[in-house]
Amino acid sequence: MSKLKITGKDLRKLGFPEGPVISLTMNLFNKDYKFWHKAAAIKLLEEILSEPERFREDQVLGIIARQLLPESKVVMPETVLRSNGIEFSVFGVQYIAEEALHQMYQAAKLPVSVAGAVMADAHSGYGLPIGGVLATDNAVIPYGVGLDIGCRMCLSIYELNPHELISKEAFFIRELNDATLFGSGSSFKQAPDHAVMEQELFYQLPLLKRLHGKSWKQLGTSGSGNHFVEFGVVTIDQKDEVLNLAPGAYIGLLSHSGSRGLGAAVASHYTKLAISARRLPQAVKHMAWLTLNEEPGMEYWLAMNLAGDYAAACHQVIHQKITRRLGIKPVKTVENHHNFAWKETLQGNEVIVHRKGATPAGKDVLGIIPGSMTADGFIVKGRGEEASINSASHGAGRKLSRRAAIDSITDKQFREALHKNGVTLLGGGLDESPFAYKDIHKVMQAQEGLVDVIGRFTPKIVKMDGAGHRS
Repeated sequence: MSKLKITGKDLRKLGFPEGPVISLTMNLFNKDYKFWHKAAAIKLLEEILSEPERFREDQVLGIIARQLLPESKVVMPETVLRSNGIEFSVFGVQYIAEEALHQMYQAAKLPVSVAGAVMADAHSGYGLPIGGVLATDNAVIPYGVGLDIGCRMCLSIYELNPHELISKEAFFIRELNDATLFGSGSSFKQAPDHAVMEQELFYQLPLLKRLHGKSWKQLGTSGSGNHFVEFGVVTIDQKDEVLNLAPGAYIGLLSHSGSRGLGAAVASHYTKLAISARRLPQAVKHMAWLTLNEEPGMEYWLAMNLAGDYAAACHQVIHQKITRRLGIKPVKTVENHHNFAWKETLQGNEVIVHRKGATPAGKDVLGIIPGSMTADGFIVKGRGEEASINSASHGAGRKLSRRAAIDSITDKQFREALHKNGVTLLGGGLDESPFAYKDIHKVMQAQEGLVDVIGRFTPKIVKMDGAGHRS
């Protein structure tokens, strides 16, 4: 039996108004009613459209019906936090600042919180700490995902001799410079083509419609801060059945960036809606949530997933550009989000798992955990550890704030570290120097029970934002 496919054209034909309700209805019916015959689904949609009041309180269909009813102002009651928060696991507590742990203790008191974990690379952020993992019951927290929705890693592995990174260094430098564009607000004059920009949600949600043009011009660009694109040496010591790559040394292209201005706008917009919908104490204001039974909650969920697809597309554009110039296809690609929310099953129940700066590490799930511009990164395979909510760290984690790094590290120290490790840096600054980060090897030791290391990436030519104020 074929699965149900309700389209925007079907809904407009029935008389559904333009706006978010079309995307919401398509998503809900194609997921929850996927085994219905189309004729029966159309009949039900006609009933909802003609009598939305009758379906207002329906647990599933109410989200559609309420979109079709005139708006009414609802005053939300004050939210009471738990006096004692849920228990959560901490990995590498000796490497984690007290402020980050305090933020997690606050998040654990939310009435929607179900389970939590803190990774060894954790440091403080807005709302949930960076390196924090929080599972909730039918609730999504925009700041539990973060501003850079879908920030992710992508590694392309090429069957090329790593010595070429030295003998043909000028070629690889040119390719990085030609294929990348860094910096906050940076955009191309001519937008690249990619199917993600044709997703219907861009034309349904007013917020996304306004962002469409700018997002297209930013497609394939990278942000500032710790975002990078770099060439390095991939080392595989022994064959792994999941990675399925022969032992040896390869050239790798590794990128780290997210959803650019699109993700930031989505996060900011829906955080404001969540804060206005939940009366929370000031200390946890940025942990305001939206339920997936609410229109804004479902809108955020759809927009977040689109931002994740957009982030993945940015990496694809960069890697495809460079692959064409290399003249050889990668033998393997490994990639993963680390600022996102997923629907997952925990102890038999469906929950929303927020990983704000944490790598998915379910059983046999591949991921990449970078070090710094001079430290090895690691290709890992998850062990599916429930205590960490199937998660691991997303990097080494900051040891110094950007301001502290600029104030305490000299240019001479920075240059000596690059020279010692044989790294050519294009852009970058003191705020991203290796001294600003924790020891990645200690972080990996703290999570030996969460992931298996099946390969290493050693940076050699690193491209980052070159904003002058950072050095």
